[in-house]
Amino acid sequence: MGRTAALLLREGSMLRPILVLLAVALGACSDGFTTFPVTEEAQANVDENVTVIRLDETNIANFTSAVAGPQRTALRSSDSWDYRIGPGDLLDVIVFDHPELTLPAGPLADSQSAGFSVQSDGTFFYPFIGQVEARGRSVQAVRTEIAERLAEFIPDPQVEVRIVQFNSQGVNVTGAVNTPNRQILGAVGLTLVEAISAAGGATDVADLSRISIKRGSDIHRVDLRGFTDNGFSENNPVLRNGDVVNVPRRRTAEVYVLGEIARPGIVDVSAESVNLTQAITRQGGTNGPRADARGVFVFRIIDGRMTVFQLDTATPVGLLIGTRFSLAAGDVVYVTRSPLQRWNDTISRLLPTVQAAQATQTLSE
Repeated sequence: MGRTAALLLREGSMLRPILVLLAVALGACSDGFTTFPVTEEAQANVDENVTVIRLDETNIANFTSAVAGPQRTALRSSDSWDYRIGPGDLLDVIVFDHPELTLPAGPLADSQSAGFSVQSDGTFFYPFIGQVEARGRSVQAVRTEIAERLAEFIPDPQVEVRIVQFNSQGVNVTGAVNTPNRQILGAVGLTLVEAISAAGGATDVADLSRISIKRGSDIHRVDLRGFTDNGFSENNPVLRNGDVVNVPRRRTAEVYVLGEIARPGIVDVSAESVNLTQAITRQGGTNGPRADARGVFVFRIIDGRMTVFQLDTATPVGLLIGTRFSLAAGDVVYVTRSPLQRWNDTISRLLPTVQAAQATQTLSE
């Protein structure tokens, strides 16, 4: 053998004890020796700002968040609706058996522009009796006044008053709707559901649980699910003139599922409550033999401190406990790698070195 062979022999002799030590170390990575940082001894070695909690039947009830149901709105509302006349409305006044008082007469009488327009001061002019106050009054009140004042000129006048154009009152619908718009209020009351529908409906990102209605200087919160899901009639209020309805976008709320998962990724928890078992299942479950089902961790910030929850899902009992653990926005779920897989991965990295040592041994022989 030459100098090169001798050098390889020397390197081979140096590798043997290293390989023996690695074999001993990897042999310790069996299921029986795998532990998680949940013992008091292990906890003492963790940063003081980190709390580790092992989830089991005795404490899982402390981490099961009840899903908050819809709340009844405090917005005062009534199913009744009585339209009040305002500036810009167009009125039609008919005095039966007196066509001369039904103005304008003739072909224009059927036109939508025909009638008495309520002026900016809230009044309109009517023959014989002059200015009539209409702002803020019902059709019935205006009809009664006209009849009483005409009685000085016409015996027992029969008067009909109706609104032919509604222009003075409306509401605005904004936010996460397909067609934000202003909607005119008319003779029939407009409910919140009808207003959102008339705005093209809510978008896919709308949060119907946090609708706001600005009425005057006050802002009222309305959870529309209370009406659609629970039948709370007050959660579908009749809107009033000047109301501004805002349908907000759903807040971003995500949970990150990482580690030995079939499809590591993000789980959206903004629209519904998701538990730990659901989150893992939605991402395809744990990654077969690569995952250690005993090492399912949830990292969560609570009052500025890191809290680490550990769940053993190696048995159906653990998976059942996981269905009672509610995830929160910002949680990080991590599934650790199995000891066997860590051993396999390490061996795979060592193979080239081992093969080189074997080749050296062969040359030396």
